[in-house]
Amino acid sequence: MKQSISSGDLARFGAGLSDDPTYGLSLNAVTENGVRAVAMRRRSVAAADSTFSHRIKTPEAANQKKSGRCWLFAAMNTLRLSIMDRLNLKDFQLSGAWLMFWDKLEKANWFLENIIETREEPLDGRVVMWLMQDPVGDGGQWDMFVSLVEKYGLVPEEAMPESYSSGRSRAMNAFLVEKLREYARDLRRRAAEGAGPGELRAEKERMMATVYRMLCVHLGEPAQSFVWQWRDRDDEFHRHGEITPREFAEEYVEFDLDSMVCLINAPTEDKPYGKLYTVQYLGNVAGGRQVRYLNVPMDVLREAALEMLRDGRAVWFGCDVGKMGDRKKGLLDMAIFDLEPVYGEPMTMTKADRLDYGHSRMTHAMVLTGVDIDDRGEPVRWDIENSWGKESGRKGHLTMTDRWFEEYLYEVTVDADYLPDEYRAVLETEPVVLPPWDPMGSLAR
Repeated sequence: MKQSISSGDLARFGAGLSDDPTYGLSLNAVTENGVRAVAMRRRSVAAADSTFSHRIKTPEAANQKKSGRCWLFAAMNTLRLSIMDRLNLKDFQLSGAWLMFWDKLEKANWFLENIIETREEPLDGRVVMWLMQDPVGDGGQWDMFVSLVEKYGLVPEEAMPESYSSGRSRAMNAFLVEKLREYARDLRRRAAEGAGPGELRAEKERMMATVYRMLCVHLGEPAQSFVWQWRDRDDEFHRHGEITPREFAEEYVEFDLDSMVCLINAPTEDKPYGKLYTVQYLGNVAGGRQVRYLNVPMDVLREAALEMLRDGRAVWFGCDVGKMGDRKKGLLDMAIFDLEPVYGEPMTMTKADRLDYGHSRMTHAMVLTGVDIDDRGEPVRWDIENSWGKESGRKGHLTMTDRWFEEYLYEVTVDADYLPDEYRAVLETEPVVLPPWDPMGSLAR
């Protein structure tokens, strides 16, 4: 039997509070101003420096608007730098609507394939309920981005501009999810009646045609080709002529996607370092690239990111952006809030604790574009290009302290050449399969 809170407990909880001057001050200040304003350390804000010893010049910050496409925008922001450099462009944006269209279509197919695969699993079982939770969410992972580019290519923003729904995806997602859950019901009912995988996939083809129509209504029809022409930063005009999205990606993106590997730092007992991992049912393109993570100590992950930046290469990364930071000031800093005087007790969870007990997970992807290295060769702070528009932070950029990097950054994508030999060898092994609800899959949810 559960123990209830007694009147005696309540008396003990409140005993001495009225005699504690720090409590009274906290009560007065927080009730009127909110805890973030009260606990914010002025010294940490004042010490935030936005100059960096190594920094990549970037164009105007992109804006994912009210959508969860951070992973796509962060990946596009790494690729567009090579396009701009090759074509001598002052600014350039790849189309987020283009990739969003194909991602949603592929995720719908992925979901229905998973429903067919799990047709004999109980409806109220954890696996099927997990699949039903978020069939076509906006999130994703680096390997999912690569699968889309390899299959569908890329286009400049003007070839498929943003639509209302690409930047405000909630309504589109809600109706897509309703339709897909309806289709999941139909497929499971047909399976219960004795239909085999072949018959179910024939039903799925009809279903996918409706999904395609819905996406066209919301995002526009994806063009099979477009005319590519541009003016460079010297105002010289260039015309390539008609080109397909795959041809555009192959010709203008000087970026070796095959050489990139996702490193994670997950210091939990269930994920030993030096092993390769994947997450069950995580993906978008059936037959595409498998989502794979190499779990390494933080010093290995940090050094690989540092070397990439020293060579002028931006780094895609995943983190928990909602923790210990201020969006308006553009600062991510473990020392930004002084909570112990406010609450009377410190916060003591470790990075592993936060993962194990559900307090932290990957929620956002951005791009490392700079780092400030001190005279001892150690990183002090990092420059981040975000995708919340130029009005957010420092004209779209954030400053992240190295201590925050240590605690709330979970993943970077780097060239395998920047890894020590013993870790490159691990890339040839079969990945350990993690359950669908593992926190390392959260960015895609």
